Amino acid sequence: MSAPYLVIAAGGTGGHMFPAQALAEAMLRRGWRVRLSTDARGARYTGGFPHSTEITEVQSATFARGGALGRAMVVPKIALGVARTAWNMYRDRPDVVVGFGGYPSIPALGAATLLKLPRMIHEQNGVLGRVNQIFAPRVEAVACGVWPTALPEGAEGIHVGNPVRAAVLERQGASYITPGDYPMSLLVIGGSQGARILSDVVPQAIALLPEPMRANLRVAQQARPEDLDRVSAAYAELDVRADVQAFFTDIPRRMSEAQLVISRAGASSIADLTVIGRPSILIPFAAAAGDHQTANARGLVEAGAAIKIPESALDPSTLAAQIETILANPAGAAQMSRAAMAVGAPDATERLVALVEELAQREPA
Repeated sequence: MSAPYLVIAAGGTGGHMFPAQALAEAMLRRGWRVRLSTDARGARYTGGFPHSTEITEVQSATFARGGALGRAMVVPKIALGVARTAWNMYRDRPDVVVGFGGYPSIPALGAATLLKLPRMIHEQNGVLGRVNQIFAPRVEAVACGVWPTALPEGAEGIHVGNPVRAAVLERQGASYITPGDYPMSLLVIGGSQGARILSDVVPQAIALLPEPMRANLRVAQQARPEDLDRVSAAYAELDVRADVQAFFTDIPRRMSEAQLVISRAGASSIADLTVIGRPSILIPFAAAAGDHQTANARGLVEAGAAIKIPESALDPSTLAAQIETILANPAGAAQMSRAAMAVGAPDATERLVALVEELAQREPA
């Protein structure tokens, strides 16, 4: 008897790919055959996927990039991607198709819809992304990473949380060393490609901290490649030890060792913070579609696990004041750490696995 077959479709950002990786890891352990359908951008994130994951690069496109000619070719490219994927699925029929959002998930979800295969989507954010908005009424279930999530009429929402990678689960509830008069780690993450505003503001904020506190800081900060030199130079001028990189491959380790995390409010970052349990200062990305990062941050802020600073209010003095508030209050920082874990869903992957296996037994829509 052949192994059950799952197709995972995900777009080209870490926010889509990391939970997709978590599901792939879990389903492979349960004896499923797993194929990832993505595009060239998404393929950059496949290094962490288990080697037994089959990976297919599909043709898709977005209206968000390219000139007039490029936008004119979006629909034909997507249509061709759907047709090719439908042919492949007709010959090699999946038991379930799960989409994690992003334009590269359109071909697999579109093909599964045409062939009436069992299918569902997972939405990481508190507001549905554009692609998931299209497919939400056309799938059997919408697994929600943040609750509540606004859904269109006809869509069935189920709260599962956001799956995290095995490397994050290995550090679930890692012991928290409260801040004090000794070396302290500050992790600054702005999404997979860093954030320009954090490169501008964080070093200036650290310059405003009391000298004894600043002397104890060890900073690890993501920055865009073009900002690496100037951010590193800013910390060197402050005599602050800093590791500034465009991309960290070991965020779970760095987060577990941090006394404080400064971050955008992307879904994966929020999930990691709640599983590992760390105090945070969240700066939601103001231009995020539907202001979904503010929605993502709400649970941590309301639980007292994070301080939110709107991008419009972010300046060095405001950020410095909040950093000092947390690092000068060990008991409060410890409480924030516990509060973060209290709102987490470390079993999100298991919940999603259960939905996939249930869906495999249903009659397709």
